[in-house]
Formats: sequence, C-alpha cells, structure tokens
Amino acid sequence: MKKALITGITGQDGSYLSELLLSKGYEVHGIIRRHSVAENQDARIRHLDDQVHTHYGDLLDYPSLVRIMHEVRPDEIYNLAAMSHVRISYDMPSFTIQTNAMGVLNILEVYRTTCPDAKFYQASSSEMFGNSVDEDGMQRMTTPMNPVSPYGCAKVLGFNLVRHYRHAYKLHACNGILFNHESPRRGSNFVTNKVVKHAVEIKKGIRDKLELGNLDSYRDWGHSKDYVRAMHAIINHETPDDFIVSTQETHSVRDLCQIVFNKLGMDYREYVVQDERFMRPEELKYLKGDSSKCRQLLGWKPEYTFDTMIDEMIEKWMSQVKEAGE
Repeated sequence: MKKALITGITGQDGSYLSELLLSKGYEVHGIIRRHSVAENQDARIRHLDDQVHTHYGDLLDYPSLVRIMHEVRPDEIYNLAAMSHVRISYDMPSFTIQTNAMGVLNILEVYRTTCPDAKFYQASSSEMFGNSVDEDGMQRMTTPMNPVSPYGCAKVLGFNLVRHYRHAYKLHACNGILFNHESPRRGSNFVTNKVVKHAVEIKKGIRDKLELGNLDSYRDWGHSKDYVRAMHAIINHETPDDFIVSTQETHSVRDLCQIVFNKLGMDYREYVVQDERFMRPEELKYLKGDSSKCRQLLGWKPEYTFDTMIDEMIEKWMSQVKEAGE
C-alpha cells in the first residue's frame, strides 16, 4: 500500500485528492494547521474522518515537518498548502512570501534529508505568469513569468526551488502549474463561489446586490476534481517534470456573472456593482493555459465543462441557502 502525505489536506484540492488516492488504495496522511475553532478546520474532509490520518503541523514550523515525515515515511508528497488568496496577499505580503516560498524550501529540505526516494508534487500557479501572454493568446512553459502580486512572486520562487532541488539532488520533484480551478468546496471569498452563493441568496431574497472588483479580468477556470487527477498523473510520470493544467478556455468575471444569473432566471446587471475594495493594486488581466503537454504525455483531459461546474456549484448553494424568512 502506497503512502501519500498531503499538506493543505483540508483545502478544496486536498479533499478531492484524498478521495482520489483512497479510491486507488493509498494510505493517506495530511497536515493540518491548528485553528482556534476546530470545527471549521476539517469541514471538507470530515466525511473521510476514519479513512485519513491527520497530523498537526505547519510549513513554517520545520520541526513539525521533520516529525511528520519521519512518522509517515511517504511514497508521495503533495505540497498543496499555501496562503491561497491572491487579493489578500497584498494585505499580508510577508506572511504570503514566507508560507508560499520559505514553506516550500522547508518541506523540500525535510524531503531531501528524510525520504529522498519519495516523489514530490508542488502546487504551482498560473499567477506566476502575471500579464505575460504569448502572441496566440495563451500561456505555456516558455512564457515569461512576470507576476503581479505577492502571491505570484512567492509561487515563482517555490516553482524554481522545486526545479533546483530536482536537478541538484536528483529528486523526483515536479511542478503542476494549475490554472484557476473551482468546485462547490471552494471558499466563498473566491470570486466563482462568491458569485454563485450571492446570486442564490439574491434569488432567495436574502440580499439585494453583489459587490465585485474587476468584471473584465479573464480566467481559465476548471474543476478541482479534474485537476487533482492531473496532480496524480504528474507525480507518477516516469520522469519528474513540470506541466501546465488548464481547460484552454477563458471567461471573464462578467461572463461568469451573466451565466450564473441567467441560470437562476435573473439579469446580473440589475444586481452586480463594482466596489474598489475588491480591486487589486495591480490587476492580472488575462489567463489561458496551454495544457497540450499534459494531455499528450499524461493522457489527461478535463471531464467537467465550465457549464457543468457552475451547475454543480449552484446546486450546492440552492440546497444550503434557505429562503428569506425561513
């Protein structure tokens, strides 16, 4: 039985990855950061309570990583933990860079010195490209990385550290550059789930408007469940390498609003307002990834469409949000 260690196991990706690995017969371990409200920290994996093994630790607490790595002795390490909200990274730049860059260095060092025969996956990000776009309107491995946020800057350092450790120490260390991916398990302060949740609340009479930042930023949105399949394929590719994972389609936030509100029988223009609070100091205007390498070498392709992903998210909030007055 293979053992997998997942940092960030309580996140959207961590929960779907846990389910995938369990279905393949893995023994799954995960690192949990302590929260003051314990009930909130494991909501996404509570249904897996008796199937996964969790350990308290933190990417910035080196001794905890040493202890966990010695206890688990994993065959595969998935580093999904991060300060993951790009907009908030402007408010917390130091913490973001420590966690998303120095945290990667910490776990790579523990990996190198404790279980160097294991395979390692790093969750890299499309935010690393910033506003660099190739002439055909796509981003690929050769596109210059010019990040426009503390989050993106930290992810570039983490990405390069993984490549360095792979070459310097002959480790099976890989990067997956995942473009935006969503699901019903996405935090509701991320724009996709915020739009869906608030639109359902407007439909049910609980609120009367939706406040957003830039409506004309474009993103390549896929489903987390599809993207964790790619993670597993990347880490198990015979040669450690770096891959882009994307749908190769792009939609604006405005498109997202129009589609979600239309599905609920409403016109988004009657409810959506722009608010400066949600604008980034430096905007990332456009993302569209070229995942042809991932599709050709790994045989991966998404099963969800943008439409079916949105339908699943709407279904979740329609079932959870009560009508006004209930």
